[in-house]
Amino acid sequence: MCTLVLLRRDGHPWPLLLAANRDELRSRPWSPPARHWPDRDHVTAGRDDLADGTWLALNDDRVVAAILNRRHSLGPEDGKRSRGELPLEAVDHAEAAVAAKSLSMIDPASYRSFNLIIADAVDAFWLKSSGEPDTAVDCTPIPWGLSMITAHDLNDTTSPRMRRNLPRFRAAPIPDPENDDWFAWQGLLSDRQPDPGEAPGGAMNVITEGDFGTGSSSLIALPDPSRTGVKPKWLFAAGRPGDVPYEPITL
Repeated sequence: MCTLVLLRRDGHPWPLLLAANRDELRSRPWSPPARHWPDRDHVTAGRDDLADGTWLALNDDRVVAAILNRRHSLGPEDGKRSRGELPLEAVDHAEAAVAAKSLSMIDPASYRSFNLIIADAVDAFWLKSSGEPDTAVDCTPIPWGLSMITAHDLNDTTSPRMRRNLPRFRAAPIPDPENDDWFAWQGLLSDRQPDPGEAPGGAMNVITEGDFGTGSSSLIALPDPSRTGVKPKWLFAAGRPGDVPYEPITL
């Protein structure tokens, strides 16, 4: 299970802020965000070195896409394609609305169940797939304001992680990308404490006795499209947040 936080602000110089912790088997090899694919030289993304896909991608048109497993679907399955293909397919498009429409037409049975977030500075969408045959991919616009998603539905507080952390993010000071101030969100992404009595998976920063846990973290800001001279910003922690610093990714 991963966690993604999205803040949408209409008419703001930075209308989209995104925070994401990636939870995965720590033994699974990966590479930090870069332009890894020669046939997609417009795309910056982290690479899953095992399947050659990604969990989070941003293109030069400023479309961002992230994939999350749904519950009880960790890892590959024989006969299914890698879900890491989907963010890369999304950022082949220049607009989030066009990408969401295209990805909503895929065959859900080709992949294990997923939540896919596709956004730009204008629109944002949540695509949900059960992975079952004869079902459609649901495509839902994400409202203005702050939303969170894990392996559950968007803003679903039956998820222990969202029940604890959604109100905390909504109450926290909003980052100021103009001045590189992400302090409050970095602290929340680094938090290792679940609610009392909850399993470790209720924490933002997951630590388990096994191989699974939080292995990296991202902070992304997209500027208003009218600010043509202003680039997006991506800060990346190439390890467990709180143990390693966030460093800027060259875009």
